[in-house]
Amino acid sequence: MEQLLCENCDRFLADRFVEGTCPLCKYEDARGDQCDGCGHLINATELLKPRCKVCQKTPVIRSSQQLFLNLPKVEDKLNDWVDKSGDDWSYNAKVITKSWLKDGLKERCITRDLKWGIPVPLEDFKSKVFYVWFDAPIGYMSMSAVYTPEWRKWWQPEDDTKVTYYQFMAKDNVPFHSVMFPACLFATERNYTMVNHIMATEYLNYEDGKFSKSRGIGVFGNDAQDTGLPADVFRFYLLFVRPESQDSSFSWADLATKNNSELLNNLGNFCNRALSFLEKFFDCVIPEIQLGNDELTLLALVTRDLKEYTTMLDKAKLRDGLRLILSISRHGNQYMQFQKPWVLIKGSSEEKIRAGTVIGLSCNLVCLLAVMLQPYMPQTVDIIEKQLNVDMSTFLLNNFVSAFLQPGHKIGKPAPLFEKIDPSVVNQLKSRFAGKQKSQEKELALASGLDLKQIISVEQMEEAISKQGDMVRQLKQSGAQKSEWEPYVKALLEMKKSLDQMKLASNPISIDALEEEISKQGDKVRKLKEAKVEKSELQPEIDLLLQLKSKLSISKGMPVENGQKKKQKPNKK
Repeated sequence: MEQLLCENCDRFLADRFVEGTCPLCKYEDARGDQCDGCGHLINATELLKPRCKVCQKTPVIRSSQQLFLNLPKVEDKLNDWVDKSGDDWSYNAKVITKSWLKDGLKERCITRDLKWGIPVPLEDFKSKVFYVWFDAPIGYMSMSAVYTPEWRKWWQPEDDTKVTYYQFMAKDNVPFHSVMFPACLFATERNYTMVNHIMATEYLNYEDGKFSKSRGIGVFGNDAQDTGLPADVFRFYLLFVRPESQDSSFSWADLATKNNSELLNNLGNFCNRALSFLEKFFDCVIPEIQLGNDELTLLALVTRDLKEYTTMLDKAKLRDGLRLILSISRHGNQYMQFQKPWVLIKGSSEEKIRAGTVIGLSCNLVCLLAVMLQPYMPQTVDIIEKQLNVDMSTFLLNNFVSAFLQPGHKIGKPAPLFEKIDPSVVNQLKSRFAGKQKSQEKELALASGLDLKQIISVEQMEEAISKQGDMVRQLKQSGAQKSEWEPYVKALLEMKKSLDQMKLASNPISIDALEEEISKQGDKVRKLKEAKVEKSELQPEIDLLLQLKSKLSISKGMPVENGQKKKQKPNKK
C-alpha cells in the first residue's frame, strides 16, 4: 500500500501525526485515520494538502507491503447481524454503522511501519506492528482470561448460556467495534460472543470551547485530584451532563450549581435530616412504621421511579437513571417537609408514633437511595453505609420498595454528605484551567514523583535530572507528539540551570577568574569562525562560552540570558 513518509523527520507517519483536508467534507483538520468533521474513516493518503504534525512539512507517498483484512468476505453476514442487533444500540452508534456499511466494505490495512505497537508474528512482517484498533479489542478477551481461566464461558458460551455484552465508547470509536472487530470474530468461525449493546456518546466540550491537553484548556484526571473537590462530585456531574444524545459542556459554574442544588440541598439534605432526626428523637434506633395513605402515596411515587430507573439502566441510559435517583430524594424531602416530624414528636402519643413512621420510612428511603447510587457515587455510598450501620452488598433492588432497615436496627453517627462550592472557588478553578500558564506548565511538565521544592542538594537535583531525562526519552521513543514532550524538555533545561546555580553556590568561582576564562574562550571562538570550520566543531565551543557567561551572570546576581542579547532601552532620564 501507499503510505506517507516525512522526509524531514525521516519516518513513516502514524495516523495521529498527519493532518490535512478531508476529501469528503473539506474539513481542514482531519486526522490521518478519521475526519472529526463528518465522522468518516479515511486513509492518510486520501487527505488533501497533508502535513506532518511534528514539523508541518508536506510528506511524500511511498509504497510498503502490509497486511489487510478482507472485509468484503464477511459483508453479508455483518449486515444481517447489524440489522438484528442494532435496535439495542444508541442512536448515533446505529447511524454511524449504517452509513459506514452503506458504501460497501473495503479491504482494510491492519499493519504499519512503526516501532511502537504489538509486533506482527509473521516472519516477513517482523519489522511491522498492528494498528491499535485491530489488536486492542482482542484485549477484552485477554482481560477476561487474566480474571478467570474459565473466560470461554463468557466469550464462547454453551448454547443454553445467555451472555449480555455491553460496550461504552465515544462515537469516533464506533466503526472499530461495530464493523471491524465483529468482522474479525465472524471470520474465525468460532462462535464468539457478539456485542449486544453499543452505547456511544457524543462529545463533551469545555466551557465555551473544546478540551485541549496541549494548551492546558480543561480539567483532566490528573488535575481533578488536585482541585480539592471529592471524586464523587466529578463522577456525579460528568454523568449528569453525559452527552448521550448530543454534545454537552463541562462548566465549573454549572458543576457548582448542580452540586449545591442537587447534591447538597436535595440528596444530601434529605439523607442528613432523616438520619439526624432518628438520632435526635429515637436514639438512632428505627421505630415501628405504620403506613397510612400519605405513606402509600409516597411509596407509589418511589416505586414508579424505581421501576423506571431499572429500565433506564438496562438501556444504559445512565443520565436518566441518575435523575430518577434525585427524583426519589426530592419526593422524600417533600414528604418530610409536609409531615413535619419535628413538630409531631412534641405532640400526643399518636403523633409521636406518626413521627416515628415518617422518620423510619425516610431512613429506609435513604438506604434505597444508597443502593441505587452505588454505580454512580461509590465513595458517597461507603459513607452512607457507615452512617446506616449496614452491609450494602446484602441489598438487591426489586421493582418495589423493600424494608431494608427493620424496627430495632441501630444506625451509626449521621453527618453531612456534601459541602457547598462557593463562587470564589468556581472563579479560581475556571481561571486555573482556562489555558496553560507558566506555573501550571512547570507543574505538568515534571516527571511523576518529582517535586522541585523538596530538592535541597546537588545530588538530589542530579537524580531528579536523570529521572526527568528518562521521562523525555520514553515520550520520544513512544512516538508522542512534540506538543506532549516539549514541556518536559523545557523543564529539564530549567532543572539543569538550577543545578548550575546550586553547584556555583557550593563551589564559588571568583568573578575575575570567570571573566578571564570567558575572554580566552571568546578568542578561541573568533579564531574558529575566521578559519570557517565546520559547524559541528564550532558549536560545542560556542556552547561552552555561553555556559561560562551564564555562570558569570549567576555570580553577579544578574538574569541569565539564553544566548541572545537583549536590546537596551534608552534611559528616559
